[in-house]
Amino acid sequence: MDRSIRILVVDDHPLFREGLAAVINSQPDMSLAGEAASGAASLQKFRELRPDVTLMDVRLPDMSGIDAMIAILAEFNDARIIPITTFEGDVDIRRALQAGAYGYAFKSMPPKELIDVIRHVNSGKRRVPPEVARQLAQHVADETLTEREIDVLRYVSGGNRNREIAERLFISQETVKVHLKHIMGKLGANDRTEAVTIAVRRGIIQI
Repeated sequence: MDRSIRILVVDDHPLFREGLAAVINSQPDMSLAGEAASGAASLQKFRELRPDVTLMDVRLPDMSGIDAMIAILAEFNDARIIPITTFEGDVDIRRALQAGAYGYAFKSMPPKELIDVIRHVNSGKRRVPPEVARQLAQHVADETLTEREIDVLRYVSGGNRNREIAERLFISQETVKVHLKHIMGKLGANDRTEAVTIAVRRGIIQI
């Protein structure tokens, strides 16, 4: 038998890490190389262990998993990393793949499918499961929010009123209203609360 695929699991939830470890260790060709609970720890663990494949939670307590992946790839450009998340956000998916992810997975996927993704990635192939591809295709024609619109949306998600947003961004309240109108139009939202909900789901902002 060939050497087993050594996997690093990065996730801040102990129960999820334990579940992944059980799935990985039940495979004849895989073994758990190590675990990390934060982005900073994932870089340290990667340096120490040099795993074949890394499963990286997109939402970590100290930074986004995608930023942690970018930091690892800056040092180890041959790293094979699979972001894994609860959120079916097309923006997160697109950013991860553009940054060098070898694949992408949802935590809701059946274990057999995740194992299949790991094997493909370990063999050097990029693997995007059908449900991930569907998420990307669903929003391919959507207008992208500008950086300023995303700034406004972040302040809205924090419960700030138009006046407070205007003061923080050094713009007029009328400009804030124009940005909100564009945001809701681009996201297909009826009000600011729905706009935030859609933005969080798609990975445009995090709260």
